[in-house]
Amino acid sequence: MAQVQITLNEQLLHQLFLGDAKKSGMNALLEAILNQVLKAQASEQLKAEKYERSDARTDYRNGSYPRQLKTRVGTLTLDVPRLRNGHFSTDLFNRYQRSEQALVLSLMEMVINGVSTRKVSQITEELCGTEFSKTTVSDLCGHLDPMVSGWNNRPLKGNYPFLIVDAVYTKVREDGRVRSRGVLISYGINDLGYRTILGLKIDDSESTDAWKNYFDWLKARGLKGVDVVVSDDHGGLVKAVQKAFQGATWQRCQAHFLRNVHDRLPKSLKREGTEQVKAILQAPNVQTSQTLLQSFLETYQEKVPRVTELVEAAFDDVTAVLTLPEPYRRRLRTTNGMERLNEEFRRRERVIRIFPNRESILRIMGSLLMEQNEKWSSRCYLKMNEYFSWKAKQHQSEKSSKVTTIYPS
Repeated sequence: MAQVQITLNEQLLHQLFLGDAKKSGMNALLEAILNQVLKAQASEQLKAEKYERSDARTDYRNGSYPRQLKTRVGTLTLDVPRLRNGHFSTDLFNRYQRSEQALVLSLMEMVINGVSTRKVSQITEELCGTEFSKTTVSDLCGHLDPMVSGWNNRPLKGNYPFLIVDAVYTKVREDGRVRSRGVLISYGINDLGYRTILGLKIDDSESTDAWKNYFDWLKARGLKGVDVVVSDDHGGLVKAVQKAFQGATWQRCQAHFLRNVHDRLPKSLKREGTEQVKAILQAPNVQTSQTLLQSFLETYQEKVPRVTELVEAAFDDVTAVLTLPEPYRRRLRTTNGMERLNEEFRRRERVIRIFPNRESILRIMGSLLMEQNEKWSSRCYLKMNEYFSWKAKQHQSEKSSKVTTIYPS
């Protein structure tokens, strides 16, 4: 990957910080940064810096050509390098414009559907640095939507032993009313230890039927081999997991559980009680966790019976991860990885506030998830060798425990 060291000259700093030039200054800053990224990518492909003599050099620079990139700070003019004997390749335009287009399109739909025609030109120019007509929006949608839809419905290959699921609610305008809709999302960790975002669906709620339909959709696309499912304690979701993945272990999200405990504790016991429960969840093994549980129950039974009842009832589900080898527990204790994805969606949602239709949700959320999935695909998340060795021992132990007794005739 190209290493980029950004340099700013005096003229650019003057544009950025002085008076009425702030808007043009941001434009110039982003333009300077992206041009330096393109130069660094060219050096990486050539295996030589500009004017550098090197035996590893693969080609020579041959000037550049201008190309425009539309962003929220305006239209940038970038200098794309040319090579003498080959073709310079960069994914900067595709990767950058995909998320930009998703946000711009949703904003444009909101403006065009909810604001008078007289104000459309003024607002779109202020938001995006350029004017967008209905025809432009339609054309952009025609290019972006099939790409997002194709990715969201792609076949799933291989096994996914670990599955993390969650939902985020957002507002959408339907039939002239603003309604709350659930966006169901999941990612899996495959046999090679890589995280993969499996897909998203929009439904009216988080009912058992909604989640069951979502899991059936994933399985129809090839999801298999699920051994552990991590989620919060939503009733509809838990029932759907039990139906869709019979025999799989369900791990209740410890972060959500700790918040539930914290909320039920009186103010005087919040810190102390939460730390005690955290120790139970993070014990080195099931036996130690059970010992800590008994101590907790004896200490707090009379003080906060509602809390001890909650902890005792949830113990098996919230500590299910302790049966796994230690290297896998930390990353399967919670749905925090999914929460971070949801927060990225929330950042964009705060700009839009109310989506004009379900397609705009799929567009912006799908584009975001596609980019995140590309980042994840370059780095192994978990080494799976120890897990499969542990599974093999578990299977052998189960076979050995089934001893057949032969009685004399």
